[in-house]
Amino acid sequence: MAPQPDVELADVIAPVDSKSASEPVKTSLKAHDPFLVEFDQQFDADNPKDWPTGRKWAVTDVLSATAFNRIMVSTIMAPALSTIGHELHMSPTESAMSLSIFLLATAFGPLFIGPLSEIYGRQPVLHGSNVWFLVWNIACGFANSKHLLIGARFLAGFGASSIYALAGGVMADLWRPEQRGRSLAMYILIPILGAAVGPIIGGFMAGRTTWRWMFWSTSIFQAVMTVVSMTVFRETYAPTILKRRAKALREQTKNDAYYTSYERAEEKDSKMLVLRRALTRPLWLLAFDPIAQATSIISGVGYGTLYVFLSSFSELWIKQYHMSVEKSGLHYIACALGEVAGSQIGGPLIDYLYKRQLAKSQGDIQPESRVLLMIPCALLTPIGILIYGWTAQYKVSWIAVDVGMFLTMFTIQLGSLPMQAYIMDIYQNYTSSALSATQFLRSLTAFLFPLFAPSLYSRLGYGWGNTLIAILGLLVNLCAPWVLWAYGARFRAKGSSVR
Repeated sequence: MAPQPDVELADVIAPVDSKSASEPVKTSLKAHDPFLVEFDQQFDADNPKDWPTGRKWAVTDVLSATAFNRIMVSTIMAPALSTIGHELHMSPTESAMSLSIFLLATAFGPLFIGPLSEIYGRQPVLHGSNVWFLVWNIACGFANSKHLLIGARFLAGFGASSIYALAGGVMADLWRPEQRGRSLAMYILIPILGAAVGPIIGGFMAGRTTWRWMFWSTSIFQAVMTVVSMTVFRETYAPTILKRRAKALREQTKNDAYYTSYERAEEKDSKMLVLRRALTRPLWLLAFDPIAQATSIISGVGYGTLYVFLSSFSELWIKQYHMSVEKSGLHYIACALGEVAGSQIGGPLIDYLYKRQLAKSQGDIQPESRVLLMIPCALLTPIGILIYGWTAQYKVSWIAVDVGMFLTMFTIQLGSLPMQAYIMDIYQNYTSSALSATQFLRSLTAFLFPLFAPSLYSRLGYGWGNTLIAILGLLVNLCAPWVLWAYGARFRAKGSSVR
């Protein structure tokens, strides 16, 4: 028998209303209670879902640009690892660690940051993490020892990780289910460029100036984005907005009877209990919720594979094709183009399929309809990985290698969007916690997989090494979505009885 957690899955998994999956779960409180503070169901200017489209895009764009810089910092060091290692007297393993330790921090950061945003709101958490990341990223540029560099990278990654916890939550706050594909595609367009553009910029900096400018330049950009976010970003979390409205009403009317359903649910609990319940929610989901487990495994394998390729792609061109560091970085353009194409095709496709399923089911749509798009991606991704691996193994023209990488990145990105939309549909009130649980495994694999990449390719070569990765991805990416498709509704139905 499983131990008793502090969190009921019923409190986290929102039951799907056959009429609409776009609104948060309503409580059993009487709708005519004059002291219950909630959004007007027709239109409410304070409800982020009813905001003008321009304001929604402004918040989305600020979050997107912030994510771009943070993700770019995670990979910008890749082409300069040998240079940094030589200057700071680091072994190859320590050099790889200085790159991947950033990703390790993004595994643990969201476990705290996501739940905190569901207690105090998105706005203060975003601003606080912006400043934290800025301070430690500057410290990386001034590092004069390997210990300081690795430590500062970890702390910078901890601050940067808030974007993984906040992004999905803010998107769920702002956009309705039928808009999630396009909004996710537009939000992710700039950040996905960061992972691929980082090594390109890093390659030129490594060849023309000191590697320290990788951190100083990104810190300048981060300082600008911190100021912009403090100006443009507005609170989007509905419980926080309603609590502020209730507090204002109590102060204006001198009547303490005004309340929100969220306050009523927590009124018997101490602040420490509320905090403990929130902070343990992501790990309890990961431990006891099959849906969170399945999506985490899919995401973890995909993200780990992505970072194996990103961390080793530059070395392939330098050692296998004898290119300069600068030219090796240019091949990351194929990675960027693949991810951009995947996101921009996947976003509208998700919305199209959702609306089609909605009409076909006469409004009785289930979240598992999102999973269908993941199946063809699971079949196509191994093809791209094999093309990339075997063309590199036999030193075929660089065009063939880049085509394989393009297809790999395209299908990985195309498959990740519907999974995010699926999580947002189910965990409506606790999207950040659910995505934090998923991000934990994603970041662990992104941290660990690249550490084995040098040994994998040195022993098996690029051909058989990528074949092994392709087989692993095929097994996971076919089995896990099938489990969600076949049993997802059952898992959600059982959520109310699981403690």
